[in-house]
Amino acid sequence: MTSIFDQKIDRRNTHSLKWDEMESRYGISPDDGLPMWVADMDFRPPQAVNDMVARAAEHGIHGYYGNDAPYKDAVVSWMKRRHQFDVSPEWITTVPGVVAGYSLAIQAFSEEGDGVLVFSPVYHAFGRAIRNNNRRLVESPLIERDGAYYMDFDNLEDQIDERTKILLLCSPHNPGGRVWTKEELTRICEFCLKHNILIISDEIHHDLILDGSKHVVTATLSDAIAERTVTFTSASKTFNLAGFATAACIISNKELRDQYRKVSTACSVDSTPLGSKATMEAYNHGEEWLAELCEYLGGNQELLIEGLEAAIPGAKVMRMASTYLQWVDFKDVDLPFDEIVRRIQKQAKIAVNLGKTFGKGGETFLRFNIACPRSTVEEAIKRLEDVFADLRVQANV
Repeated sequence: MTSIFDQKIDRRNTHSLKWDEMESRYGISPDDGLPMWVADMDFRPPQAVNDMVARAAEHGIHGYYGNDAPYKDAVVSWMKRRHQFDVSPEWITTVPGVVAGYSLAIQAFSEEGDGVLVFSPVYHAFGRAIRNNNRRLVESPLIERDGAYYMDFDNLEDQIDERTKILLLCSPHNPGGRVWTKEELTRICEFCLKHNILIISDEIHHDLILDGSKHVVTATLSDAIAERTVTFTSASKTFNLAGFATAACIISNKELRDQYRKVSTACSVDSTPLGSKATMEAYNHGEEWLAELCEYLGGNQELLIEGLEAAIPGAKVMRMASTYLQWVDFKDVDLPFDEIVRRIQKQAKIAVNLGKTFGKGGETFLRFNIACPRSTVEEAIKRLEDVFADLRVQANV
């Protein structure tokens, strides 16, 4: 059965980071390369979003945005019905993306030289935001067990000091695709409460659940945890709206909220008409589209796991419960890692993210974006079969 996500859409020469900067960054032409790196999807959003953009273009005036109450109501409704998170509109500060949002939070809630704790390997923008704000990156390496990542609670006390002020939490986890359990989240949050560490929870992938797991919003764990949690979310990953640069910072604690807004106001952070309206349309009309998307991504994951592990003896794909970013370990492949990367990028012409950019523990990994038509995944597997054929011959000798 054909899916709306099977359609191949030419994104070349549209100022697409994913396509139009692939050659400058990887030496791979968009004319014959496969962009499986930066985290946006090669899919159109729900039709209601593009209909809104068409109406805005027809109206033709693009002035300053006002009256964001309908936008905030859409965020409140979405978080309630999808995540059982009761949000008041006044808790929401709109920011130009989650990365920009938690960068402002790092400035608001810590001083230069303070430590920010992360569980690594983790989304590479975490490290950039911490270092660019002159804070110390404190990495607690995740433990890999039975093909999944787990937090190492036993060594946490040794990782921090009195100047560790923030936990920057990726929930669900990128790049491992873990949906943290309620028990895991409670344990790490109680640790933070004990040590007076503020919890900044990046939950941008919370809608992309592929296996029936239950995402738990960190701020819903208890009243005490909610009082020490800053939540970031957005429709951007869920509905492929990254170009609208709109995200929500949700803070129930008024003192923290005022502190955050002091910094965001100083930076003149504000809403945009199209970003807020796109979020509104997606949240109000996109649930059927989202259900089909998650099913489609699940099929792409099964195809990649089976095809890539067969094509490259020793490669191991980490099965993800969330996101569309497949984390693949090559440590048991009988080739130097640089040679593996060369074959994938230079011979197969597939652009992927290098695992070392995600911090400690990512050195032997690559990240593949599978939010693309299934035919693209199939083509990637064919190319990998071709460039690693010698390894399969050796494995069968």
